[in-house]
Amino acid sequence: MYVLELGGQDDEFAVFEAGSAASDVESVAPGLATARAVTDRVPHLAYTRCASELLGRAERGVESARSLLEAAGIDRSGSVAVRAVDVRGRTGVDTQRAERELGDALVARGFEVDLEDPDHELRALFAEGTCALGWLVAESVRDYGARKPTDRPFFQPGSMDPLLARALANAAGARPGATVLDPMCGTGGILIEAGLVGARAVGIDSQAKMVRGTRENLAGFLAGDWHVARGDARSLPLADGTVDAVVFDAPYGRQSKVEGRLDELVLAALEEARRVAPRCVVVGDRPWAQAAHHAGWTTEAAFDRPVHRSLTRYVLALRRR
Repeated sequence: MYVLELGGQDDEFAVFEAGSAASDVESVAPGLATARAVTDRVPHLAYTRCASELLGRAERGVESARSLLEAAGIDRSGSVAVRAVDVRGRTGVDTQRAERELGDALVARGFEVDLEDPDHELRALFAEGTCALGWLVAESVRDYGARKPTDRPFFQPGSMDPLLARALANAAGARPGATVLDPMCGTGGILIEAGLVGARAVGIDSQAKMVRGTRENLAGFLAGDWHVARGDARSLPLADGTVDAVVFDAPYGRQSKVEGRLDELVLAALEEARRVAPRCVVVGDRPWAQAAHHAGWTTEAAFDRPVHRSLTRYVLALRRR
């Protein structure tokens, strides 16, 4: 078993994304989840910070954590470091004391402490109602600040932040060997993240300006295989079943130039997405579940993600019926 340290405040969404890199993921406390197995895709997750091989769980508190460690079977040797975390900052645990206590327990068992370059890192995760101990096996790469929309070659207001874009790409199934399509690609934020995790990124947009801008942005971040063309999401220039997943951020009603036809546009786009791919993730300022159902999709998961007082993003993960 493994323990996952979740980022952000929406554990349900984080658990769903983590399922793209781990199996049987379940939330066990605010900010923590367990998984039966993990893959080498953990470093690409947006809302999972670390994955550790679970040593055990105890009641919250330093004494309980030390007792757990002293009683646990440990099948490794070498130098160690201990990192204690007050998950979400809600437990009030003295993390420095926890690190000292657990470090002393490991020294008593013959380990050497090395805070600079340890062979193993023990993570003590104190969350509401529980403490989990685990040996760190993977950390996610937190480089999203280098891809802020305002720092890209081409920028338009309303561009999606790269953290969410990565999570959406992962949720759709972006990975090496997969082809991911964004049929309303805008400035290309989702395609950048899909490409960075190894997928072939394909973008379509009806506006020539967006196509040119997305090409600039992808050229600035991706060295792999990608393609962007002008086209209509309602009539994709692709054969049936030629992509593995579709991901798109639907136009928002108040900002869209097609507001009067928005329902028709999104329904047709979802129908086309179903024609070319078995999976789809759609985001919008309203839940598009009814349109997705009419288009022949089954809702696998749905999430509400508040952005600010006047905007909530609704995320639907869909699979073809």
